[in-house]
Amino acid sequence: MGDPIFALDIGTRSVTGIILEKLDHTFTVIDYYMKEHTERSMRDGQIHNVVAVAQVIQEVKEKLEEKVGSTFTKTCVAAAGRSLKTVEASASISLHHHPITDTDVIKHLELTAVQHAQHFLAQQEKNNDYNNYYCVGYSVLNYKLDQEQIGSLIDQSGEEATVEIIATFLPKVVVESLLAALRRADLDMEALTLEPIAAIHVLIPESMRRLNVALVDIGAGTSDIAITDRGTVVAYGMVPIAGDEVTEAISDHYLLDFPKAEETKREIVNNGEYTVADILGFESIITYEKLAQDIAKSVERLAEAIAAEIIQLNAKAPRAIMLVGGGSLTPNLTTALADKLDLPHNRVAIRGIDAIQNLRHEGVPTGPDFVTPIGIAIAAKQNPVHYVSVTVNKQVIRLFEMKQLTIGDCLIQAGIKLNKLYGKPGLASIVTVNGKEITLPGSFGEAPQIYLNNNIAHVDDFIKDRDEIEFVAGADGKPIKPTLQELIGDAPMLTVFYNKKPYKLQTDLYVNGSVQNPDYVIKDGDKIMWKQTKTIRAFLQDQKLITSITTKPFTIRVNNRSITITTGTTKTFVNNEEAALDDILKSNDRIEVMIAKQPTVRDLLQQLDKNASNKVTVTFNGEKVTMTQPLVTIKREQDILHVEDHLQPHDILDLKEQKLESFIFQDVFRYVHIDLSQANGKFKLLKNNSPTSFDDVIISGDKLEIRWED
Repeated sequence: MGDPIFALDIGTRSVTGIILEKLDHTFTVIDYYMKEHTERSMRDGQIHNVVAVAQVIQEVKEKLEEKVGSTFTKTCVAAAGRSLKTVEASASISLHHHPITDTDVIKHLELTAVQHAQHFLAQQEKNNDYNNYYCVGYSVLNYKLDQEQIGSLIDQSGEEATVEIIATFLPKVVVESLLAALRRADLDMEALTLEPIAAIHVLIPESMRRLNVALVDIGAGTSDIAITDRGTVVAYGMVPIAGDEVTEAISDHYLLDFPKAEETKREIVNNGEYTVADILGFESIITYEKLAQDIAKSVERLAEAIAAEIIQLNAKAPRAIMLVGGGSLTPNLTTALADKLDLPHNRVAIRGIDAIQNLRHEGVPTGPDFVTPIGIAIAAKQNPVHYVSVTVNKQVIRLFEMKQLTIGDCLIQAGIKLNKLYGKPGLASIVTVNGKEITLPGSFGEAPQIYLNNNIAHVDDFIKDRDEIEFVAGADGKPIKPTLQELIGDAPMLTVFYNKKPYKLQTDLYVNGSVQNPDYVIKDGDKIMWKQTKTIRAFLQDQKLITSITTKPFTIRVNNRSITITTGTTKTFVNNEEAALDDILKSNDRIEVMIAKQPTVRDLLQQLDKNASNKVTVTFNGEKVTMTQPLVTIKREQDILHVEDHLQPHDILDLKEQKLESFIFQDVFRYVHIDLSQANGKFKLLKNNSPTSFDDVIISGDKLEIRWED
């Protein structure tokens, strides 16, 4: 067996372990094992007795290790919780016509939107603390450029880029109890997914998520709901009512203890009837129809709870509903749910593992109760949410690795404000720099001493699972009087390159109207100015490299359509990318200028991707002959233009395309001279050494001859 995927579905009634193997795009179920809880240690999908649940997980793990002959130290799991929340949010950045060229910028924008969603969630909480929730996943709804939807932001130029996301948050307590149970069973969490979307991942491909469909995973204690629309999962929900509600109804009606009632329900659903003895010893045969009639009220309550949650999440009935999980087999549930939502009965259906594409599952029950365990294995492997544990000053901090995490992320998650770790600055001075008032603190407070695994580290250093972080707050600063050099630094002196030649751009420093040296000590209230060539245009003009720059578009009209000729406009490039003349220069920028030239008709045709003529080259009596046929006619008023004729700005041209016609043998006589004085007798026409006629079609490469015969 190759590298197996070990997944656990830790449900209210039981724990199901499953082992999958992936080969190319196909998953194969290797083995599975299911063990019911010996006590009510899970309620409504939440672990209430960590020790008891861990014991069941341990037994499932050991049974599968024994069956497949492998040892498992990590597993894929899913989290569930009635407080699962979905929040839509957005984030924007200003572009100023500087395109985004790095995908990291877009990723940062997406995470900023997720942070906005976190703050929105925090505002709904009494203690205004979003750290009680983990962000367990997000999807991008739209990218926008200047408020217009766009497919990708890469290399797009505009004023503002925006991303809209939908993020999902899970209470810490759900994940913490799940991790505690796994640790007791000697397992690490390899990857995490969510129960509401585990089944959606394998049953509803992304191409179908544009449809408004609800998927309901009905387990023992909870019914998890996920709703798709607009190409993504738009809402999650859960109701704390599921298969146990029906089991309890069976227990009450037939006087059975809970385990016997669960067994009765399962046997009747699978076999159609079951003989059972109640607590008084009386035996009775219960048929499927009888069971359906006796538990109808419980089924109605379950359907009503699920329907109400769907309407709460979706504001209307969806187009269709898929049911998975063992509780979906409850008699007449599909009909009751369809009626509650005014849907046709064929729009609510139970789905089993046969509906999962690219899955081989010989020997595994095909019912709906195995869809979620398989979905957990596949979804957690393909779209995992990794979980990282670190310690910060001996305090255990856990984070979801939505991005590459830094020490700063850990300090924030620990509730530590980074600005509190730095010493306070010394007394400040207020000065004006280039017309803008700024405050200059004395000496900065000292930075905190941060250690990562006992080594000196920085706040932006990356971390990994099980790292240890320690910090000591920095000392306060002292009052100082900075110099111009300390304030301005060396940044204002720029070195740029034009045609590979370096140019140094000097900066003049003024204090209160007088030129000062960099070692001038700044006083409170000083007015400081520094002047320097900033833009490409200013640099080219100051250095007298180009005296006249034509940036006006060279525009003409062709057949009443406006066309801008690219060769007629001067283009400026900085670091091999096209730039505007008013763009700000940075140190080591490399500038190139492509001077505009007066366009010709040939330039116009090349830009329109049109050929001026069709050419055919043949040999005639051993000599090469090239024949041409015009394909376009271009007129300026009544004058016909040739390919080398120059165009003028605002020309109004008329372009007509000629029909492409084949050349025939007789066309060659327009290009050759035949000495008829030597002709004697009849003549014969040959094409490629075979007899032909005057109207025979010829192509490039043909060998043509005329022979005279006595």
